[in-house]
Amino acid sequence: MPSMLPGAPWLLAHKSMLAVNQPHKISLYGVDYVMWKDAAGDVCALPNACPHMGAMLSEGWCEVDKEDNTTVVCPFHALKFDADGCTVLPGTAKKTLPQLKPLKLIVQGNLIWSYGEYKPKVPVPTILNEIAETYYFVGHTADTSVETPLLTMLLNMHDYNHQNGTHRDLFRITDVEFHQFTDVGHHSHAFYDMPTASYSLVEKLKQPDLLLLPSTIKAHLENHFPSLVIFHGEMPLGKAAQCHIFIPEAENRTRTYILLFGQAKHPMFKLLGNTYLKFGKVVVEQDADILGKIYANTPQKIKLNNEVGMDWVRRNFESFPNVVEPNLSK
Repeated sequence: MPSMLPGAPWLLAHKSMLAVNQPHKISLYGVDYVMWKDAAGDVCALPNACPHMGAMLSEGWCEVDKEDNTTVVCPFHALKFDADGCTVLPGTAKKTLPQLKPLKLIVQGNLIWSYGEYKPKVPVPTILNEIAETYYFVGHTADTSVETPLLTMLLNMHDYNHQNGTHRDLFRITDVEFHQFTDVGHHSHAFYDMPTASYSLVEKLKQPDLLLLPSTIKAHLENHFPSLVIFHGEMPLGKAAQCHIFIPEAENRTRTYILLFGQAKHPMFKLLGNTYLKFGKVVVEQDADILGKIYANTPQKIKLNNEVGMDWVRRNFESFPNVVEPNLSK
């Protein structure tokens, strides 16, 4: 069973995560790349190791020539590489043939996808494009690399029984009331409620953000295997789509981050964007913390109710890229 699902599309970044003309390191399938965005918003990526002596290009800088073409510059000997991986050697005025193979990117609006060096086996999901058309972009948060395999990360995200353990702090979840799981191949939905223990008035006055936490968190998770989980939240002031992204950086290292989109029913909703981003950041920090405290290879001898999300992940992992009939736990 392939551990990093070659042939799947991965959302490497949202354009807002890249500063203009600033090298940015990303990793995919065990390879490091340098990615940069020019003033026009065009995005390029090359292998991160300079072909001269292996310096990290992401530790260098960008320069713009007279034709407004942006190059990434090696921090060791200041060799400049264009989007095609070509450079001009000192003492010459002629551009070399490509010395680095550009990473093929699929840019859809502000979303930067890639299959790495592999042939596509499943299409890029369109759901984020649809969300971007009807929601406004709030921001990104919690860009984190976790020392855990992709499968372990996905099992954690689709484990609907861990909320009152892993996410006890801050959210004070007391129970998980599971309602429904809809399985449509590489696409699924989960619906459940999470009652929470209330904070005292004194606690809320000391930390006003707590006023935004409901007495029951109503969860609707929309899942797109393998790279995307969307938490749909509806509140009195507006709706939110909290999008959790997953990327296999290496065999035992998985990157995750959140893109948050909103629909305001009341002007106050937009003012609370940073608070909702903070809550999302806490969720990722708590998940990353527990993933560092488990023995991932331990055989599972106990099965809890409502592990259908985990079953869905395992089945799709084993059959990828094919879709097989579900055999869901009750």
